[in-house]
Amino acid sequence: MEFTDTHAHVFAEEFDLDQEACFQRNISENVTKVLVPNIDLGSILSLKKICSHYSENYFPMMGLHPCSVKEDYESVLVNIYDEFISTKYYGIGEIGMDLYWDKTTFDIQKRAFIEQANWAIKFNLPVSIHSRECTSELIQIIKDEKLNQLRGVFHCFSGNIEQAQTLMDMGFYLGIGGVVTFKNSGLAQVIQSIGPQKLVLETDSPYLAPTPHRGKRNETSYIPLIAQTVAQSLEISLKEIAEITTNNSKQVFGI
Repeated sequence: MEFTDTHAHVFAEEFDLDQEACFQRNISENVTKVLVPNIDLGSILSLKKICSHYSENYFPMMGLHPCSVKEDYESVLVNIYDEFISTKYYGIGEIGMDLYWDKTTFDIQKRAFIEQANWAIKFNLPVSIHSRECTSELIQIIKDEKLNQLRGVFHCFSGNIEQAQTLMDMGFYLGIGGVVTFKNSGLAQVIQSIGPQKLVLETDSPYLAPTPHRGKRNETSYIPLIAQTVAQSLEISLKEIAEITTNNSKQVFGI
C-alpha cells in the first residue's frame, strides 16, 4: 500500500528541527511521494534544497502563491519564470486566488493566475490551484479566458457538490486534505456523492492537520488518517483508496 501527498510545504520553518524525523515517519506510513509547491521568491532556495536532498521522494513545483501577490507581482513573476525554466519542476504551483485574507488584490491575483496558467498550458504541466473562498470565481475565469487546456488539482477542495462536479467535468482533480476529517465540514458528504475517480490526497502541511491532530502542526505522515476518512465515506477499503488516489496522482503529475 502506497500513498502520495500531492501538496505539502515540507520546506517550511516549522520542520527545521525535525526534518529527517518527519521524512522517516512519512516512509514508515508508506507516503513515498510528496509534491512540494513553492510560495514566493523567498521559499525557492529551501524548496530546492529539500527536494534535492530527498530527490526520490519529494518533487518540486514552481509558482507564486496568491497571498504573495503584491503590487510588484509582475517583476516577481519574471524571476519565478526564470527559475521555472532553469530547473525541472513537476507542476506550476501554488497558484490561484484567495479572497479570505484580502479582497482588495482581486485584480492582480487574477492577472497573476492567468499568466501562470498560461505557462502551464505552454509547457503542458499540471497546476496546483489555491481557491480559498473563490472557487466559483476561478471556474468562471478559466472559462472566460478560454484556459480549456489547463489541468491539475484544485488543492484543499472544500466546495459543494455542484462545484465538485463542475471541476471534474472540466478535467480537474480535487485535492482532499485534513478538512475532510472535521465533523462539520460537510466534505465527507460531497465525496459520497461524487465518488473517488477524481480525488487525490494532500496534507497542505504544516497547515490543516486532520483529526485527532487538529490545531497542531500537520505533516505528510498523516495522509493515512485522511485516506481512512475518505475510505469510510465511500464505504471502500483503505487499500482501495490508496490505490485509486496514488494512481490519480500519477495521472496528474507523472510520478
